Amino acid sequence: MSVTLRLIAAVLTTSVLLIPRIAYAELMGHGGPVRAIAVSGDGATVLSGSFDTAAIRWSLTTEAAEQVLRFHSDAVNAVAFLKDRRVATAGADGRIAIWTADRQDPDRVFEGHTGPIVAIAVSPDVSTIASASWDGTVRLWSLSDGTSRVLEGHSQNVNGVAFTPNGRSVVSVGYDMTARIWRLADGTSEIATSPAPLNAVAIAPDGEIVTGAADGRLRMMTSDGKESGDVAASGTPIVALAISGDGTLIAAAGVRGTVSIVDRKARSTLRKLVGPNLAVWSVAFLSDGATLLTGGADGKIRRWNALTGDAVGSNVFGTSTDPLAAYAGDHGAEIFRACVACHTLSETEVQRAGPTLAGIYGRKIASLPGYRFSEALKTMDIVWTPETVSKLFEIGPNAYTPGTKMPEQHIGSAEDRRALTDFLARATSK
Repeated sequence: MSVTLRLIAAVLTTSVLLIPRIAYAELMGHGGPVRAIAVSGDGATVLSGSFDTAAIRWSLTTEAAEQVLRFHSDAVNAVAFLKDRRVATAGADGRIAIWTADRQDPDRVFEGHTGPIVAIAVSPDVSTIASASWDGTVRLWSLSDGTSRVLEGHSQNVNGVAFTPNGRSVVSVGYDMTARIWRLADGTSEIATSPAPLNAVAIAPDGEIVTGAADGRLRMMTSDGKESGDVAASGTPIVALAISGDGTLIAAAGVRGTVSIVDRKARSTLRKLVGPNLAVWSVAFLSDGATLLTGGADGKIRRWNALTGDAVGSNVFGTSTDPLAAYAGDHGAEIFRACVACHTLSETEVQRAGPTLAGIYGRKIASLPGYRFSEALKTMDIVWTPETVSKLFEIGPNAYTPGTKMPEQHIGSAEDRRALTDFLARATSK
């Protein structure tokens, strides 16, 4: 199951919305959910990573994509700026790539994790990258020589990581409901236990630690792990956090499309930003401390004034056309809507995380040129037909195509499966 769907699987509850505002200013270009956003130190450039396996370097001056970085074989879950216009990207393929501006291939690749990397952090002196992985470990990577150090202790997936302002410690959080404060000098750690699984962590300039949990609460801790505050920020799991440069505001993103803006000192929610009712997977403040960027499940980056809740700017890049608009009222198209984050119906659309379905019927599994398929799929003899597609969703991808990267999902109704396969016959044969 993908990072996206596993986070969605956290317990969801109903949220109360405060001062809802709709965002209109957007950066568009990704073909899947925007899983990560980072802002350069000068505030002129944004780096985003997506479920479509790509990272994009954006100019905030022109609101245009400057460079598309393609290397990872799975979702790009984390991105960061380094020195000298270099950047780092990390993915569900367990790898970290280091890039120099304007080069089409990474300068260096760090490998060692045995599970997806879902978060990275850069030390204050920009000498080290810390990575959090679903293999249950945190790794520290030297940017000078590529050597790594493993921090072990979490019993489940590690979902977030951050350096303390002095660079002497790293904080990690995970599904095991613990936050660990690792002292880098000796590798020991303080452990703080939470009532709920932890999905994200951020650290304020004064050293206070903020964690975001599956129960929708923010929990604050001192630098040695003692509780210092608690805010009910969301009625749904918090999956991304950002703190403004001056430390006054916290942005907490939830899986149902709202972002809570929290006054950190007052421990109160100031307002909630509401987008198009789709999950928000990433948030980042610009250097002014007031402008917030959000990355959504629709592949768009939106810009907000966090102080007022208003959308910022007016330019929209790309197209916001619903790819299924031409099939309004088609039951099969509505079933397929759950698939559009990963698959296109036409070869002319922007590549997404999964292969295009154009011409799928009659095609052997894992044979589409130009797409990186799991090795396990390349040995299978399946040919895609209405019957085999129906079987895929009847018993699930993990059972029908073991080794697939496809999220686990089922369609229990034979009528719904028939509607889907009939729709694909009409929509993918053009």
